[in-house]
Amino acid sequence: MAQFSRGEIDVLLCTSIIESGLDIPNANTLIVDRGDTFGLAQLYQLRGRVGRGAQRAYAYFFRHRKKAPTPEGQERLETIAENTQLGAGYSIAMRDLEMRGAGEMLGIRQSGYIASVGFHLYARMLNQAVQELKKTQKSVDANVDEAFGISAAYIPVSVDLPLAVALPSEYVTDQTLRLQLYRRMANLRDETELDALEEEFIDRFGPYSEPVQNLLYQIRVKLRAEKAGLAAVSVESDQLVLRFPNLPAGVSSRDLRQFRSDVRVGKNAYWMPFNELTEGWREHLLDVLSDIMPK
Repeated sequence: MAQFSRGEIDVLLCTSIIESGLDIPNANTLIVDRGDTFGLAQLYQLRGRVGRGAQRAYAYFFRHRKKAPTPEGQERLETIAENTQLGAGYSIAMRDLEMRGAGEMLGIRQSGYIASVGFHLYARMLNQAVQELKKTQKSVDANVDEAFGISAAYIPVSVDLPLAVALPSEYVTDQTLRLQLYRRMANLRDETELDALEEEFIDRFGPYSEPVQNLLYQIRVKLRAEKAGLAAVSVESDQLVLRFPNLPAGVSSRDLRQFRSDVRVGKNAYWMPFNELTEGWREHLLDVLSDIMPK
């Protein structure tokens, strides 16, 4: 190691132990065998061992010649390849959290369900769970809430509609910016903010494609559903279901009013006929949500 640092030898053959803070400024090329078997944090730390001086550096991560990597391994390699900009550590850390899970913070299991809901929503849900355990509506940690833009005791409505929703990379090319926009959308609280964001999208990125339009529509549904006091909006057995939170123990049904002939009243939900090929179902759903909202 000392000889390599002094420049007496040109190649250092070593294990991944070098990820632990090795600082050799004149090292400019890194070759890692079976890079797909390393974790994202390891790949990021290994890549950081070169390019610490004034010389341009290169990091090569190889995979098995004949054996394809696992989907997770391939995703890790793609993530490290995409995030080469200065300050990429935050984006890589967020992606790592979503891929592996943050663990069950209130239990003993070492992986959770963060990949299915996203980090910021997961933080909200965790905050809510802690509050319920403590039987209080106070914030568990106001500093954490402020850091992540989290409102205490808030869990968004679950919206599950047969729509392809996304911010495609061809529409917003910068991954860090996409993460920021997703976070902003998750924190929207009223339709005025959503309208402003729609205008910003067009102004900054141009006309948006159908997945973006679907995403913005689904957020609008979520906002109205929240104001209506719903817990979920979903499609079940060719029916649009507008479901309220679970009833307390001992209560068999919620006193829901009948306000439209095409909307059926259930014990704890409204049911509407649904056919995604029917023109105008989206506007109809928004109208029904507006009718449910308290005046």
